[in-house]
This record gives sequence, structure tokens and C-alpha cells, in this order.
Amino acid sequence: MLSDIEIAQSTALRPIADIAAELGIQEDELELYGKYKGKINERAFARLQDRPDGKLVLVTAINPTPAGEGKTTTTAGLGQAMAKIGKKAVIALREPSLGPVFGVKGGAAGGGYAQVLPMEDINLHFTGDMHAITSANNLCCAMLDNHMQQGNPLGIDPRRVLIKRCLDMNDRALRNIVIGLGGKINGVPREDGFIITVASEVMAILCLSKDMEDLKKRLGDMLIAYTYDGKPVYARDIKADGAMTALLRDAVNPNLVQTIEGTPAIMHGGPFANIAHGCNSVRATRLALKLGDYCITEAGFGSDLGAEKFLDIKCRMAGLTPACVVVVATVRALKYNGGVPKAELSAENVPALEKGVVNLKAHVENMQKFGIPVVVAINRFGTDSDAELQVIDDCCKELGVRYALSEVFAKGGEGGMELAQTICDVIDENEGKSRFAPIYPDEAPVEEKVETIAKTIYGAAGVTFSNKALKSLKEIKALGGDKMPVCIAKTQYSLSDDPALLGRPTGFTITIRDLKLSSGAGFVVAYAGDIMTMPGLPKVPAAEKIDVDDQAVIHGLF
Repeated sequence: MLSDIEIAQSTALRPIADIAAELGIQEDELELYGKYKGKINERAFARLQDRPDGKLVLVTAINPTPAGEGKTTTTAGLGQAMAKIGKKAVIALREPSLGPVFGVKGGAAGGGYAQVLPMEDINLHFTGDMHAITSANNLCCAMLDNHMQQGNPLGIDPRRVLIKRCLDMNDRALRNIVIGLGGKINGVPREDGFIITVASEVMAILCLSKDMEDLKKRLGDMLIAYTYDGKPVYARDIKADGAMTALLRDAVNPNLVQTIEGTPAIMHGGPFANIAHGCNSVRATRLALKLGDYCITEAGFGSDLGAEKFLDIKCRMAGLTPACVVVVATVRALKYNGGVPKAELSAENVPALEKGVVNLKAHVENMQKFGIPVVVAINRFGTDSDAELQVIDDCCKELGVRYALSEVFAKGGEGGMELAQTICDVIDENEGKSRFAPIYPDEAPVEEKVETIAKTIYGAAGVTFSNKALKSLKEIKALGGDKMPVCIAKTQYSLSDDPALLGRPTGFTITIRDLKLSSGAGFVVAYAGDIMTMPGLPKVPAAEKIDVDDQAVIHGLF
């Protein structure tokens, strides 16, 4: 059996200029990054702005497990399958972070015969967007520290610096550091720390900005510190916004690549869904909607994280209305939720599946609360028995939703045709009947928004705010951030804030330990449980298996 990278390397890619031309992108609208990657510039947005939108399909999933669910693989395969049934689809995905690539989770380009290519480029440096975001963030940090060093005319309190430096790599040793040591010439000593680039507000801003002007304004609106007398300091106050925008001038343009079967894929932005808002850029999604009859996009991790934020934050800000939500699951993952160890998931276990299927029910019901049609996609494994699939069938009938088996990993687009047709049929049946609405109103206070998400989506009995969170909330309200959407950072492994609680836990309380105003992005981050914004590497990181031979061919990358 070929590995993902072996399948990718054996695929004959088409020149990206040809993919762009077939998509309707004009020559002066595409900026080439080699032969197989390109960026789509502002000229395309200007030309296409009056074109009607296609249908927006969001792919989400149950809570992730060690058994794997295949959400990105489903997204890529679904785009390919749409072409097989005669539909023009454009995929809109996030860019991978180097943290998971070299850590434990892996890349974000799909797998098997449902991949986005060139997968080595995409999973490594790609077109440099991550580095541009890192540089823009760290430039702001450097200018802030320099301001304090050079007389501190604004009176910035070094104990109340809010922005952290970032790095697109898992590195727990940088979570908490002290800078400015070594004497007066080396700056003002203070406590600092790093977060991973995909958790930075600059990443969120890039993904939520509609154009260059909006990007610059949002960067300037970043709350980065407080003065000694408690006044807020924004990035524009230290005159960092212009230079930050210059660093992001090219990164703001979406990237065009292709799947194994030549389906166009626009990849742009990569915020994590557990510690950020987990969606690709608004610009990428809007462009895909203009270029295709269907835009197939995904949001990170389970529906309790990525999909909730897609619907409550991204759709609210960008005025998007999904036509359908696809919830991805596997029999194996649901048996894991039912208590079966990873090593025993291949054996038939109907009782465990009946116990674990409650996790699928929770995610489907969550999506139905937004007033959107739902389709369940079951990534089929050869070990799935007829009796187990009948449990899925019964569950979907009980929920009143359609489902389809998907074999895109093994068969590519052909293995997703049933799923693609089911989605098209459900969208057609619900044409003009959309009742989509976010689950909380703009005017609700922050604590009410948090409680609504916790109770309505997670199934919590209540929410506890720490004293630190309450103090932060008071400051957020004083700055007018109370009416912004909420982005809850919590574990992806459970509907609760405790990763050990699988299935569909009840009676638990969500603990919010702190709140942060991301005034440039336009939302408030609520940190639940022990979630961290700088991950660490596992005992045996994936990086140990990655190598390059004397012909410059990469091996071991999935």
C-alpha cells in the first residue's frame, strides 16, 4: 500500500496556469510561484465582484480521535466527486502549520487519492504566508519593545503587554520566557512568551479581512498593551500597522493549487480551531463562491469548534450563508467514543458503536440548531460490518438526515459520488428554505454568548468564570468589545473542556480561566480549561521520520 507522499509523488501534476485558465482566472490575475502554485491577485476580485455566488458547503466532523475521521480528505474527495457528477466545484481549505506537520497530527492536504498537491510544498513552506504572518506579528512586538527602550513616550507598562511573539512550530520551551536581559542596551527586562503562529491575532486578521484597506485597519486596531495609567495601546499608536501591512502585501492573496484529479483548490490562512477561529480566509471562500457552482470548504476539528466559529464568527462577519453542512465520521472513531481501545477498533463491536454514536448525534443536532440542512458522511473502512453500518443508518433516520458512505481515500472522486449527489439533492430540496442564523445575537453580552455556546453546543450545565476572567471581562467591556462574537479556545477531543470525557458528556461545567480582546480580528477569545496557545512536540515527533535523499526527494512526510 502506497503512503500519502508516494501517491502524491506518482501523480502527474498539470501546470497551475492551465488549472487557472479553466477556472476562468485571467493571465494577469495569477502570480506564479513555480509551475504548480500561484496566487490570485486583487484584479480577479474586482472583475468577479458582481458575479452571483455558488452554493457554500461546509465540511465538519465529530470530535477527533486517534482512529482518524478524514475531514480534509473528505473535502478534497468531495470536490473531485462533484466533477465526476458534472458539477463545477472549487475547494477552499486552510494552509497547514509546521507545528502539526513535524509534531503528531500530520498535514492538512488530505490523504490517499483525495489529496491537494503539491503536498510537500503545501505542508512545508508553501508560498511563505505563514512566515509573512510570523514576521508581521514579531515586527509589532519588536517595535513595542523598542518604544519602551527609546524613552517610552506612551508610558507603556511592561507588565501589561498583551501581544506575544509567535513561531510556526511546536516549542513548549518558549511558552514563558524573560527578555531584555544583559543590561540597559538590550532592552527593558520583562516576562514574555511565544504562541504558535496560527493562534496569533495577525493570522485571524488575515483570514477575516476583505481587502488590503481592511487588513491595514484591523492591524492598526490590535490591542497590544496598556499604559501605566490604564489606557489602551493599539498597534497604530506605535505606528506598526503600515509596516505590518507591507509584510502581508502578498500573503493577503489566496493560493491556487489542485487535487490529484485536477480539481481547483484555493488554500489560504490556517488558524487552528481549538485555539483560534479555525477557518480559511474570507477572501478565499468568496473567490471560490464566484468561480464555482459549489464551494466546498472545511472548518477545523469537530463541529463544536471549527463549525461553530465558522457559523458564528466568519459567516456573521462576511455575510455568508451555507447551503449545507456535512458532518464526517467513521465507524472506528465512534467505537472509540464508545470505549473501545485503538488496537481493537477493527473488530466488530455493535454495543460500543451504539454507545459512541451519541457523539455523532450531538454534532448533527448542533448543526441543525443553526437552521442548515445536514448530511452525514461516513468514511468507510474495509473492517466496517453491515451490522455496524446499520447502526449508523438507524441513527441518521432518527435524526432526520441523509447520509452517504465515502471511499474517497481509496478511490478518489469516484468513491465520493454518492456523497456528492446526496449533498446536491439536499441543497436542491431546501432551495429557498434557509433559516440560517447564528446561535446568539450581536447585542448579547460576552458572558451570555459564552454560556449560550457552552450550553447549546457543548451540552454543559453551566459556565464558571475565574477571577482573572472576570477582571479581563470588565476591561473588555470598558473598551467596547462586549458586542463582539466569542471565540472559545478549548480542547478538541471532547465536547467539554476535559479531553478525557468522550461520547456526549452531561452535567459538566465549562471553566473560563481568562478572556482576551482581539480587537483587530473583531472577536473576544475565551480560554477554557487547560488549553495552551503554544503546543509541544510528542515523545516521538513526526519530524524524526522525515528525510531527503540525494536526489532532493522528500520521504516520510505522511
